[in-house]
Amino acid sequence: MDASLQSRAEQLASEMAGQATTIEDVNGLMRLMMKSAMEQILDTEMDVHLGRRSAAMAPGTYALIIEGAKGGSSLNYQKIPLAAGLYFVGVPIGSARDITLRALDVLASADVLAAEDTRSLRKLMDIHGVPLNGRQIVALHDHSGSGVQDKLVAAIRDGQSVAYASEAGMPLIADPGFELSRGVGEAGLMLTCAPGPSAVLTALALAGLPTDAFFFAGFLPNAKGARLTALQKLKEVQGTLVFYESPKRVGAMLRDAAQALGGERPAAVCRELTKKFEEIQRGTLDELTEHYSGKAPKGEIVVLIDRGRLPAVSESDLTSDLANALETNSMRDAVDMVAQAYDVPRRQVYQAALELGKET
Repeated sequence: MDASLQSRAEQLASEMAGQATTIEDVNGLMRLMMKSAMEQILDTEMDVHLGRRSAAMAPGTYALIIEGAKGGSSLNYQKIPLAAGLYFVGVPIGSARDITLRALDVLASADVLAAEDTRSLRKLMDIHGVPLNGRQIVALHDHSGSGVQDKLVAAIRDGQSVAYASEAGMPLIADPGFELSRGVGEAGLMLTCAPGPSAVLTALALAGLPTDAFFFAGFLPNAKGARLTALQKLKEVQGTLVFYESPKRVGAMLRDAAQALGGERPAAVCRELTKKFEEIQRGTLDELTEHYSGKAPKGEIVVLIDRGRLPAVSESDLTSDLANALETNSMRDAVDMVAQAYDVPRRQVYQAALELGKET
C-alpha cells in the first residue's frame, strides 16, 4: 500500500476508535466508508474506462477498495461454469454501474476474453474487481482481419467459452461483432448474449419522440452529397429515425436533414447519455440546426428525427374514386387500386366499398 494511503488509513482508524463504542459500530462505519468510496470511484469511472482523463485519485486506490471488499462483503461477480460458446457482453455507455451482474459473471468466468478495445475492457474489469487470472484479452475490431475470428471460432470448437465486448454499449450495434456472430452461427456453435446498455434505446426513452416504430441508421456518410442521398432514402420511413453522429459533424448533419426531410420535423439531439453532462436538446430540425450552427459539442451524440406525416386523406375523395373504380373493376381490384393510390390500409378501403354496396 502507498505510504500516504497507509498514513491516512491509520488516521481514520484513530478517529473511528474515538467514536465507535462497539464492534457493531466499527462494522457499520466500515460498511459506510466502503459504500461511499465505491460510489465516488464509480461516479467517474467511465471517463477513466474510455481513456478520456486519468483517475482523480491516488495510485493504488482501486486496489485498496477492492482488497477491502474481498475481506468484507461478497463481490459483485460470481465465477460460474460456462458452456462452450460465444458470449456477447453489453458494457456501459457512461456509468460503469450500469453493467449487469450477469455480464460481470461472464467476464469473470470465460476461458477467453475478446474486445474491440482491450484497454477499455481491462479498465472496466479493474473498476469492478474482476481479475484476469492470467488471461490475455484478444483484440477484435474492424481492422483485425479474419485470422483473429478464426482463432476464436476454433477455441469454441475446442470446448472453450469466449466473451466478447465492444468499447461501449452492445456489440454489433454500430460496433464490430457481426462477422464473428455469423461465423459462430454458421459453424453450428452456441452463441448467446449478456445484454446491457444501448445508446439507441436510451436515446429513444429520453427524446420525447414516438417509439412504436423506429429505424436505426447508424452513422451517415461523411460527404455532403452522399449524406443527403442517404437521408432522402429515409424520407418515407414510418418510424423515428435514429443516428449516431460525430460532434464535429452534427451541425452539418442537422442542416442536411432539414433540407432532405423538411425543417419542420420534430427532432432531438442526445449527448453524453448516462454521463455527468448528459444533455437532451429538442426542437424542429430548423431550430436544432440554428442551435448547433458553428458549434462542435463534446461527447457521444445520438440524433433522433420524427417520422414524416402522410397528408390527410379526404374521405369524400376516396369514396368518389372508389365508386368510379367499382364501375369498371371487380371489388378486389378496385379496393387494391384505391388503397395503393391513397396509401391507406386495404381494410379501410374494403370497408368503404361494403358501405357503398349497401347504399346501391
